[in-house]
Amino acid sequence: MKIFLRIVGVIVLIALGIFGWWYFIDNPAPESRPDLVRKPAHLPDPPKGYGTLNTLYLNYAMGRLDIMDEEELEGGDAPEGVEERYDVEYGRVGERALVLDLYTPKNLTAPAPMILFIHGGGWRSGDKGDYRFYTRHFAEQGYVVASIGYRLSKEAKYPAAVHDVKCAVRYVRAHAEELNIDPERIGVIGGSAGGHLAMMIGYSSDVHRLEGDGGWPDTSSHVKCVVNIYGPVDFTTEYGRSHDLTTSFIGKTYEEAEYLYQEVSPYFHLDETDPPTMILHGTLDDLVPITQADTLAAELEKLGIPYWYDRMDGWPHTMDLSRPVNNHFKTMISAFFDEYLKGDGTTVSPIVAGE
Repeated sequence: MKIFLRIVGVIVLIALGIFGWWYFIDNPAPESRPDLVRKPAHLPDPPKGYGTLNTLYLNYAMGRLDIMDEEELEGGDAPEGVEERYDVEYGRVGERALVLDLYTPKNLTAPAPMILFIHGGGWRSGDKGDYRFYTRHFAEQGYVVASIGYRLSKEAKYPAAVHDVKCAVRYVRAHAEELNIDPERIGVIGGSAGGHLAMMIGYSSDVHRLEGDGGWPDTSSHVKCVVNIYGPVDFTTEYGRSHDLTTSFIGKTYEEAEYLYQEVSPYFHLDETDPPTMILHGTLDDLVPITQADTLAAELEKLGIPYWYDRMDGWPHTMDLSRPVNNHFKTMISAFFDEYLKGDGTTVSPIVAGE
């Protein structure tokens, strides 16, 4: 009997050791990078994250993560002070209409700054209604807001999606008077694939091939600022060029078209004339590695481009489905757009985290 109990005890200890390793050690977050993080001193720290992905998964399975409910994800009730227009045609490719949704504060007394949202989904899924929990919020803050629909990779490969979102910028600028917006105060924001497309708008406005022919060819697609939420920056990394989302988006392998993998990468379009950028990215992101955001921040710093970087320790991809993270994002994004769209970008001095 004693031998049996000893065997059981050893098995229990081994099981506890394996669980402890899985829970506390496996898939840990990378080391912090205070040398790259930037944000204004008055803004709050992000919600506390998790030590490993496994810790996060277990807490999620146990219902301990505060996740937004379905009504919140759908944007709740339409705000009384916001006029909404759906499926507004902003361009056309052949017989294919390109459409966006508009969220406009009622009773505007002067042209307002505009924010264009771009949904994610790996360039092959998603919908312009996915960000309604953001679009309605920012319309209530006094911005004219649009959420862009674009051709997904199952319909058309790269550069179709880039062409479309740039066309949307040209459309709103060409119709600035009708939309009651300031054509020189347009910002873009997107998450994941949408973050990538937002950066392509911001950094490749001087690349004519990427403008496409959806409409408004004599209008500029430049924007005043960019918000990138966990979007990929460089597709030429070993991971980036071999991922099935990448190859299905581009339609060719890296070996077949190496030049396209550079052209599709926002990193290779960066120069010192590009707009101020905000980066929101979690260190536990297992779809778009945090090194992508670090690479972007380092290059923005090198080029002298103003940037804010909230490197969210212990949070994964799509972390803004968490209610505390989503509230934090809204605070950070509001501050950034207030600074660079409503303001002139000179009133707040970002600081190095930890100094």
